[in-house]
Amino acid sequence: MRSNANKNIIYSLILLLLVAIVYLYRQNQQKPAEQIVETSTGKVVFTGNTMGTSYRIVYLDQEERDFKNEVDSILIVFNESLSTYIQDSEISRFNRMDTVFFKLPYFLPVLQTGKDVYEQTSGAFDPTVAPLVNLWGFGPGGPQLKDSVNIEAMLRLVDYSSVQFDEEKVWKTKEGANLDFSAIAKGYGVDVIATFLSEKGIQNMLVEIGGELVAKGVNEEGELWKVGINRPEEDASANELYSIVALSNQGMATSGNYRNFYEVDGLKISHTINPKTGRPVSHGLLSATVLAENCMKADAIATSLMVMGTEQAIELQKNADFEIFLIYSDEDGNLKSYASEGIKPFLSFTVEN
Repeated sequence: MRSNANKNIIYSLILLLLVAIVYLYRQNQQKPAEQIVETSTGKVVFTGNTMGTSYRIVYLDQEERDFKNEVDSILIVFNESLSTYIQDSEISRFNRMDTVFFKLPYFLPVLQTGKDVYEQTSGAFDPTVAPLVNLWGFGPGGPQLKDSVNIEAMLRLVDYSSVQFDEEKVWKTKEGANLDFSAIAKGYGVDVIATFLSEKGIQNMLVEIGGELVAKGVNEEGELWKVGINRPEEDASANELYSIVALSNQGMATSGNYRNFYEVDGLKISHTINPKTGRPVSHGLLSATVLAENCMKADAIATSLMVMGTEQAIELQKNADFEIFLIYSDEDGNLKSYASEGIKPFLSFTVEN
């Protein structure tokens, strides 16, 4: 027990040192105009970029404190652990090696939650699908699919049970196994920032990274934070909403196949790869929104539901500790939706629906 406690202290000291270094560096850089913090009567809003996407943070603080530099510093360190686009990140080193010892506090939690969701979804969520994600052109290396590639042979590498871990390290029992946490990392990043703000005494906030969110408390009008769910159509603008959800101290994530795809000979290749078949999914489920106790879990579950399809997603939720809102296409091509019982009181539809 003392050994684990000492290791946790060491991890925390290393993290604080890295954040301090990054923070001091950023303090000496000129702040870009688009990242100016807005404050008004206790409301603070700022935006930025991370994980290949953007973030937006809104919180209420009577002191109107600006935490942007600290948030950016935390996210830089976060990516040094979990980004496959950074060659020397912890996850990238694991993908090249057999064993990696944790130096930062972010790898272990996603391994643990990933395992839980892997088991809960009977393998629909499987981070070891990374080689096939890359093969189909949705990883750091771009499209790699060739006629000579044996997908069935590569499927032997897709097995999350071949990734083992304890509190000190992660190792693989199957040579060639790789991890890709893109379906859970943004959600976890949201949780990390929300926790940081909570530790600073912020009680009312909306934290968003790439569409994944955590809402706590209320907005400046004393109401629950409300967020929109986009119409799942590739030509729909970001302002075209299908529905609106009020969040009560929850994490929310939405996954869909209607924008992240490419076409080959008129056939749409979806970014959602089924870990069981090694191929892009093809079904009527267009968008899956999940509300859960935290955003990391919501993010992973939303991806899982997009693998499973509408009917299996509904069945999985019946005895689960999360809520769902699904938008799907029926046999005639019409948009339909399904809302679980727990989300219905917090859901409203736009005029168009």
